[in-house]
Amino acid sequence: MLALCWIQRVLRLFKALHRTRQNVFRDDTRALGAAREKINEEFKKYRNETCTETINKMIKIGSDVEVILRKTVIQGVHVEDKKIQLRYREEHLLENQPYCDNPTKKNA
Repeated sequence: MLALCWIQRVLRLFKALHRTRQNVFRDDTRALGAAREKINEEFKKYRNETCTETINKMIKIGSDVEVILRKTVIQGVHVEDKKIQLRYREEHLLENQPYCDNPTKKNA
């Protein structure tokens, strides 16, 4: 039963990484292919791992990579000579904070 839990977690991460890859590198076949190869290569490298500590560590690294890809990679597309249009996603947009001309110091 424990092995099934690990398998589910690993497969869930594998699918999440590929979904993120498809979203982040949309319409860029070269980047899509390179990311697919790297994801598959890393999962194959640790395919026969049985140590739960190592599996946990690899799941943590994979999850961190997925978050970094999703939140920090912005795709640029050439639209004209010397012009690039950025394709930002919802994850990149931050909530604006109102500007205050007279900030007050908070008491600790």
